[in-house]
Amino acid sequence: MPTTQEATRPPHRLDDVPGWFPVLDQLLFDRLLNLQEAAGTHGDLLEVGVYMGKSAIFIGRHRRPGERYTVCDLFEGDAPDGANQAESAKSYGALTRQVFEENYRSFHDDLPRVLQGPSTLVSAEVAPRSCRFVHIDASHLYEHVRGDIGAAHDLLLADGIVVLDDFRSEHTPGVSLAAWEAVLNRGLRPICLSTQKLYGTWGDPVPVQEELLAMARERTDCHLSVQDAAGHRLVRLKSKGMRAPDFPPSRHAERAGRTTAGSGTPAPAPAAPPSPAAPPAPRGSRVRRVAADLLPPVLTRAIRGARTPRG
Repeated sequence: MPTTQEATRPPHRLDDVPGWFPVLDQLLFDRLLNLQEAAGTHGDLLEVGVYMGKSAIFIGRHRRPGERYTVCDLFEGDAPDGANQAESAKSYGALTRQVFEENYRSFHDDLPRVLQGPSTLVSAEVAPRSCRFVHIDASHLYEHVRGDIGAAHDLLLADGIVVLDDFRSEHTPGVSLAAWEAVLNRGLRPICLSTQKLYGTWGDPVPVQEELLAMARERTDCHLSVQDAAGHRLVRLKSKGMRAPDFPPSRHAERAGRTTAGSGTPAPAPAAPPSPAAPPAPRGSRVRRVAADLLPPVLTRAIRGARTPRG
């Protein structure tokens, strides 16, 4: 977990925002959202569970004119039940709405619509069949995740995409149960699996899968495997030293760059030229200095007197 200092330090880059958003998932979010936009799909964006805002900031870059972007999180509010409250206190104690909003404003001029409270708020606040992309990364408890998946089903467009985080982490079995239950019994069709997230749709996954397969086969930094299970084609992707997609720096980085380049920060003073080396002393003078330091004073005076010219 990030320290309080890490949580409040102004971010200069997306990687400075605390959170769990692997490079592969950044690539997949970017690719899938771009595919929707290239196809002319118009719809709203939704993230349930934002933590410090890392993935929310990334998604926000894809909001287009006329689209609404909504995020929902408990932040420092009370959870709807004791189990959720214990989970929130243990894993997200440093999270506040202020920290999220400050991080988000570091990269965007306008905030998304922020719902502070349990994820059950979403169904009442977001119009049915209005969303093209939903990211669920809130509670890890089975009952809550199951409800969030049901809400995503009602809110998504016919070919909209839902992303389920932590679907196979050892500490989140409730997410795994809810995710695979949705695949086996509730009509969710997997698009692909990353190390951390399950990408799915209640529409036809094949066109998007074909795009991702073509992308993966062209790259040398992406491991690809395809399996069939229970009537579903499972496309599994894994990073092999992948680099994150380019993302613009925050306003803090731009401000720091302007300050460094402007007159407010003095340029470092040039180094002073080295002093010219003194010419080496004649060998005889060095011998006399050594003798003066080592011989008794009586002998030293005698030697000096003998070498002094007489008038």
